[in-house]
Amino acid sequence: MKEIKNISRSRAQESSAAIERLYITMRHLFNRGFYKPMGVSGDTLREALLALRPEIYGSIAEEKVELSGLLYVIERLPVGIEECRYINLTSDEGYSKSHFTAIVPPKRKRNCYRIDEEQMNVEITRGRSDIYDILTHLTFIFVESHKIKNKVLLDDSDGEVTRDWLKLEQAVLQTKKLTQIEKEKAISHASNVLGRSFSEVLGIYDAFGTADKPDRFLHIIYWLGKLAIEEVVENKKRTITFSPILRERLGHHIHGEIWATNIKEVLSTNNLLERPIHIISANMHSVMNSIFATPVLGAKYKGKSEYQIYEDLSASGSKDLRSKVETFALLNGMISLPDNSGTNIDVQIFDTAKIDWAKTSFSKADIKGEAPVIIVMDYAFGEQAYETIDELLKPYKKDKNNIFLNVESVSIMGKAGILQGGKGDIMIPNAHINEGTADNYSFHNELTAKMFEGNDIPVFAGPMITVLGTSLQNKDLLKFFHESTWGAIGLEMEGAYYQKAIQSASKIRKSIHPDVKVRYAYYASDNPLETGSTLASGGLGTTGVKPTYLITIKILEQIFNVK
Repeated sequence: MKEIKNISRSRAQESSAAIERLYITMRHLFNRGFYKPMGVSGDTLREALLALRPEIYGSIAEEKVELSGLLYVIERLPVGIEECRYINLTSDEGYSKSHFTAIVPPKRKRNCYRIDEEQMNVEITRGRSDIYDILTHLTFIFVESHKIKNKVLLDDSDGEVTRDWLKLEQAVLQTKKLTQIEKEKAISHASNVLGRSFSEVLGIYDAFGTADKPDRFLHIIYWLGKLAIEEVVENKKRTITFSPILRERLGHHIHGEIWATNIKEVLSTNNLLERPIHIISANMHSVMNSIFATPVLGAKYKGKSEYQIYEDLSASGSKDLRSKVETFALLNGMISLPDNSGTNIDVQIFDTAKIDWAKTSFSKADIKGEAPVIIVMDYAFGEQAYETIDELLKPYKKDKNNIFLNVESVSIMGKAGILQGGKGDIMIPNAHINEGTADNYSFHNELTAKMFEGNDIPVFAGPMITVLGTSLQNKDLLKFFHESTWGAIGLEMEGAYYQKAIQSASKIRKSIHPDVKVRYAYYASDNPLETGSTLASGGLGTTGVKPTYLITIKILEQIFNVK
């Protein structure tokens, strides 16, 4: 038993060292300004990722191509990036004012621009975490591309390839839509190229497709393999560059400052600056719907389950329902601030003085003193949480005067990985452990596990790890954090950064009240310790609706003093 524990600890230590190497290497390459991912300069990054073997990348260390991990990554990268030999990471440098059309990945808010046949520009406006995220994903797909190359390239010197590759190429390069027979023939050849069974490829094939490109899977595999072959046969190395302006701006809070100033100017214009303020980091629907959905739509839901209205509002075809709630909210104290700062964080402001509580779900609201103002901000990404909250909690400069915000509470509601339990369960942290640093933050959480009991959702309380990236985790390291004296219950990417900004503003800078209340609650999007339950296994669907609204309602009940 002791030997098994020692092996487990050893693997956890190896994983921790691999993450540290990844982190240091990425910073070094960024400072250098460019590198070739499959060349000598990319060796350390590749080796560290292969040593780490993150759960989300499945079989990255095996000969067969990882399909679920590839889907996860492709959904977070711009369409067409697999065709590009040159990838340029830039700041917001004015491409939105050009003829280039922004390409936004389905699962990541970042603007990308296809410059020409060989180059893709990716805008980085959300800080270092965005760079770690995209470099990790790119390293993964380049590693996978060389697996394809190894399967199909028979002779490095003259570029001779297998028959399967030639047939796959033929299917990809034809302009008309593939018939069912042609598609299945192509899948048969692709399965040999990938080292996967026909049924495995068929099972994931449609998930890669879009309405206008149903056979995109074949296109992605072909171009990944084609560029990898050209790297070896023609020495045409893929290159990642970092623009000089990005290197100059990173870490200077340029986008966060613009974002925070925009919010304060709207507060000032509406005479809300000196009112009690509650900040909530959540999504752009749960607070609005929790307050207004039932009075607006409730007549249709008599006799139905309590959360049915929220499930319907979350459904893909519920645009009309959502529009009705939003229209009502805008007439009753809500101000919408779509982002124009580059942070990709939209904001809603609720002036509760304009709310008729009888026409809300909180008819028992007991507002003492001045009516509070609620600022709801969309999810930040990793270190961006520090940049945005740090700027928001600073005084507003007006006519050479500093106006301090009367911030009474900061509440964070988000998705996280869980280390005990399953998808949809709730986690209530009492501390955030910042992975790879000594920045650990304990705090008094106004939310407790007991508040959520009796709702048929398991609730766990304890420390949580703030990780460098959800795609940089493996079982060995996570088991160590969970089973050791750390006793971690889950992992997320922003908690420590939020708390760092709150503590520096309240305890050091004195720009907000020293006893500002904090609330943290997360619902589980995945369990990386369980095979088949990682983020690559797919979304939550309706499983996430009840915990999302349960947490939101508990936060609002405290703000509105509902007993």
